[in-house]
Amino acid sequence: MIHDYLPVSRADMNIRGWKQCDFVYVIGDAYVDHPSFGHAIISRLLEAHGYKVGIISQPDWKDKKSVQILGEPRLGFLVSAGNMDSMVNHYSVSKKRRQQDSYTPGGVMGKRPDYATTVYCNLIRSVYKNAPIIIGGIEASLRRLAHYDYWSDRLKHSILIDSQADLISYGMGEKSIVEIADALNSGLDIKDVTFIDGTVYKTNSLESVYNAQVLPSFDRMKEDKLEYAKSYYVQYCNTDPFLGKRLVEPYKENLYVVQNPPSKPLSKDEMDYTYGLPYMRNYHPSYEEQGGIPAVREIKFSLINNRGCFGACSFCALTFHQGRIIQARSHESLVEEAKMLTVEPDFKGYIHDVGGPTADFRFPACEKQTTKGACPNRQCLFPEPCKNLRADHTDYIELLRKLRNLPKVKKVFIRSGIRFDYVLADPGKKFLKELCEYHVSGQLKVAPEHVADKVLSKMGKPKNKVYREFVKEYNEMNGRLGKKQYLVPYLMSSHPGSGLAEAIELAEYLRDLGYMPEQVQDFYPTPSTISTCMYYTGYDPRTMERVYVPTNPHEKAMQRALIQYRNPKNYELVAEALKLAGRTDLIGFEKKCLIRPRTGAFNGFTDGKSGKNNGSMRRSDASSGETQKNRKKKTIRNVHKKSVKK
Repeated sequence: MIHDYLPVSRADMNIRGWKQCDFVYVIGDAYVDHPSFGHAIISRLLEAHGYKVGIISQPDWKDKKSVQILGEPRLGFLVSAGNMDSMVNHYSVSKKRRQQDSYTPGGVMGKRPDYATTVYCNLIRSVYKNAPIIIGGIEASLRRLAHYDYWSDRLKHSILIDSQADLISYGMGEKSIVEIADALNSGLDIKDVTFIDGTVYKTNSLESVYNAQVLPSFDRMKEDKLEYAKSYYVQYCNTDPFLGKRLVEPYKENLYVVQNPPSKPLSKDEMDYTYGLPYMRNYHPSYEEQGGIPAVREIKFSLINNRGCFGACSFCALTFHQGRIIQARSHESLVEEAKMLTVEPDFKGYIHDVGGPTADFRFPACEKQTTKGACPNRQCLFPEPCKNLRADHTDYIELLRKLRNLPKVKKVFIRSGIRFDYVLADPGKKFLKELCEYHVSGQLKVAPEHVADKVLSKMGKPKNKVYREFVKEYNEMNGRLGKKQYLVPYLMSSHPGSGLAEAIELAEYLRDLGYMPEQVQDFYPTPSTISTCMYYTGYDPRTMERVYVPTNPHEKAMQRALIQYRNPKNYELVAEALKLAGRTDLIGFEKKCLIRPRTGAFNGFTDGKSGKNNGSMRRSDASSGETQKNRKKKTIRNVHKKSVKK
């Protein structure tokens, strides 16, 4: 077997003596042969099982010839939008076009289409009418059934329908893709490949579908958002490979989308095998003249320690994509990869991360999960740690010690995030000392997300008192170690459940902390999360209770501005928010105040103490005789009042 990049041209195929590929893999990212990229894992795994795989990276979706450069594959096309959802890759939460694509040569934007998976599949289908098309990756995985699409603001079909693809390999597809390849290689028609876990297929009859739970039809969900909330929660409760049922989503009388149960998690040996395949560990050399691939810089000297997460954050899609059962690599596998990093010519002695979705998860939350799966209606850490939770960092500590003791390694950082509630749940507290002493570079990033318990409960995050306890212990530990290290909290605005009152509570917390974040993440409704379901339907699918959702762009701007209330550019938004919330007591000269009054014409604000107007209206507005109240539409005012009330 040639140890080189997989073929990207006919010339590459000729070097290998290939007349035809078994699979042609069409991807929205640049071709990077590194295990941090899904296309690298899938293609190398197929290669290890004897299949010939060619790569077409970022084809010109306006030119049919771009998907013909390797010819028609013997078994089928594989299609993925890339490591990111193409819409998240292209647009900010305010739906503004991003300026850089880190997965494209030179960071150039515009090398892939919107809804890339669907566009690529339709392009392939226009040329190869009968070729099997299997789609995967996060874009397809999170759109495998009907889903709310934030960018078009509507409920959309399963991507299987709109893309004209034959099969979805959802989640982490190592097991399912090999089974699919073997089935096609045995002579089975793609329409008969309906029996593999971790796949979704279309059918015109349910005669051969057994042990299935039928979801509300697409038309019913489109007419009634509550029906979608119910359907989503059934899906959410069936993401476990041991307990998950087969699900059927009806479309028309003769069209159904069937989701098979998830694939079983990889064992430690299987994880080691997957990450030990002969990757080139870099981007294709053809990109060098274009400036390389920016994303590679972030992962080149990092180690993937685990996958899966039992953290239960409502806004995170990992439960849908990777599942709740932790799968981890052995110490030997990680140490061996670390040794490979140390011989790289540009290695400076720093391993940037030893992590995953949550860095400090090294094994399933409890012993039961390895044989019986995760509880469908209970979470491991939320609202409080389960009594059966196995909170123990001993194995992770041993791994980190082995890595930092390697020759040429100066420092091992942890950058992919830890769960502070999980750290506190570990009775030994040894990890906190180890973390502060060896693995923090002056600042530790953590994700409390908010401080209002009402919002945290919707986020699936622990109560604020838990974060405050972690802050206390972190500071005390650094004090004992004689280190000046700080916490950098990730915060989110405009999450479902957050009104102006909760946003102001967060601003007051930051005031007391003496900290203003440089960046604020406004809630981004990406497909197939609990939070997105709340955003679209107005219901919490876990309880079917109504939930307040800030959807008005102006209110969202105010919530975001409150987190950065010290920024002079945000003054008008902050002042308006405080007035609408009835909190003009926070406008003044006292220590507790968020902003000071501005001199000028009357704008209706009071100082919260004397009841007198503080007159902070801009002169341009005063000259026209137009007040803040008159400038805003009545509908916006009503939304704000409803927010505060709730």
